[in-house]
Amino acid sequence: MSGIYHLLIQLLQPQEIIIGKLGLFLFPPGYYVYTGSALNGLKARIARHRRKEKRLHWHIDYLLQHARIIDVVCHITTARLECEYNGQIMNLPQAQITVPRFGASDCKCVAHLVYFPNRPVLPT
Repeated sequence: MSGIYHLLIQLLQPQEIIIGKLGLFLFPPGYYVYTGSALNGLKARIARHRRKEKRLHWHIDYLLQHARIIDVVCHITTARLECEYNGQIMNLPQAQITVPRFGASDCKCVAHLVYFPNRPVLPT
């Protein structure tokens, strides 16, 4: 199964985290939405994100060492719509970019991680 997914992530306390080659960032407590795609194996990708023990490869892996996934919304598709779905999240009330280029090394988006001080309602 292929698709696009949003991870709703909660960070309880402020954390300074090194995000791979992006460097060190201060993450405020609150909620984060990460938009990703798995055009081969959506269930396996989400299961990987949920595991604590893994090789740190993607930007999101570094954040998930300190935060927890509290919800996942999937959109089943074979189309490359990750950036469009990410744009919907960036347009939600209170959306903020705290780490430019997070999850967006292979596209022109500002970031694929969006911060919210309060829990957002994700589009389905």
